[in-house]
Amino acid sequence: MNKAKLLGYAIGPLGAAALGFISLPLLTWFYSVEDVGKISMLLLAMNFGILLFCIGLDQAYIREYHEAESKPALLKLTSLPPLILLLCVGFAISMSDVTVLARSLYGSDSALLSMLTVLCVGFAVVSRFLSLILRMQERAIAFSMSQLLPKAIFLICILIIIVGGFAQDDHSLIGAQFASVSAVFLILIWSTKTEWLAAFTAKSNQFDLYPLLKFSIPLMLGGFATWGLLVMDKVFLRSMSSFSELGVYSVTVSVAAVASIFASIFNLVWSPLVYKWTAECEENTSFDYDKIDDIAEHLLAAIFFVATIAGSFSFILPYFLPDEYSAIQSLIVACLIAPLFYTLSETTAVGITLARKTHLSMWASVLSLMVNAAGNYFLVAEYGALGAAIATAIAFSVFYVLRTEFSKRVWRKMPTARAYTTIIGLLVVSILHCTVWYQSAVGNLVWAGAFILGLFTFRKSVSLFWAELKKAFQSRLSKVQEG
Repeated sequence: MNKAKLLGYAIGPLGAAALGFISLPLLTWFYSVEDVGKISMLLLAMNFGILLFCIGLDQAYIREYHEAESKPALLKLTSLPPLILLLCVGFAISMSDVTVLARSLYGSDSALLSMLTVLCVGFAVVSRFLSLILRMQERAIAFSMSQLLPKAIFLICILIIIVGGFAQDDHSLIGAQFASVSAVFLILIWSTKTEWLAAFTAKSNQFDLYPLLKFSIPLMLGGFATWGLLVMDKVFLRSMSSFSELGVYSVTVSVAAVASIFASIFNLVWSPLVYKWTAECEENTSFDYDKIDDIAEHLLAAIFFVATIAGSFSFILPYFLPDEYSAIQSLIVACLIAPLFYTLSETTAVGITLARKTHLSMWASVLSLMVNAAGNYFLVAEYGALGAAIATAIAFSVFYVLRTEFSKRVWRKMPTARAYTTIIGLLVVSILHCTVWYQSAVGNLVWAGAFILGLFTFRKSVSLFWAELKKAFQSRLSKVQEG
């Protein structure tokens, strides 16, 4: 993949992170902590809906895309069952007591909030498949826009609400999210019309669905467990703590997501790229595993430096937020661990999907989910957001180790000593920052010391980074001089 295309994929996460960084202070200053907690529950429901209704067939579409004889037929096979399931469940909900959704998610009896939630989930599921068309065709800019536009439209809606003097409550906040999701759905329908129209007339064998489901259902079950890993903390905070604690934690996770944008970029390109390499090697030569090991090593270094820099400068965060969010400075690295360790596991766990042993991914997720549930059960009631952050950080450390060890069993042996030492170090220091050094400068100094140590430990990756940076600077300078 060339640099221009990689940059195209990066526009989405980078732009979405920048817009999220702008909208976050607006939400914290103009909406109550409770309302911020409620919008996080809507996002939780949308992610759950994608996992439930896609049945893992979205991952099957990615896995089989480069080997499929008819890509429209593959799209039809993988998208039709989710659409049928989505329509059946949507009809069943509309014929029953729809307010149950609002009561469960928002503690409200509003039928409007329930219907908006149903529509948001439906649009999100269909948009998932439409965006995958762009992703697999390597239409990088268009795919990035599908990620960027929801954030942009949501921000515009929030600004209209604030400037226009409209009610700043849960209805307006969830309405803004609905407007962004539905607008992007319409844009994706238009931009992929050639592909999904071709899928309508494509001839497909219904028996070809069985091997796809055999591959996808374990991924769906594992996806539920992984989703549980990501949202277990919010569920326990919702049930065992308060919306205030949930709001503080949700904002911390949002800040962590901004700091881990490179993880999103990597996740977008990694699996399709490895599948493409594998397909090419099956036709030509043997696979170059050193290439994957080098990428894993550089990614480990990047994750280490992101975590240590975030910890070193976390004391700055409270200056941008109201006083009730001051705990963020101690929670931020523990909340960063989830997306960072998940991304790191993608480099090793790719062997599980290459070997089509997807049940192992499921078990890694389920076992880690059990660890997360136990941790949240014992910690959230007493420590609130702090307990949720610690439990989730521990669970994702276990998740990384399990995925790596399972992949080693069915794929190949991989060097893991440095990776395991690094993740244990990051986990221990992040927990100490949440507890012993809570809102103390000592934690920032320890993270700064760890950063300096990393310059020596990961000197190979640091040297490569500076060499690439120098090359890019010289290239840019040459173009300026020629111009």
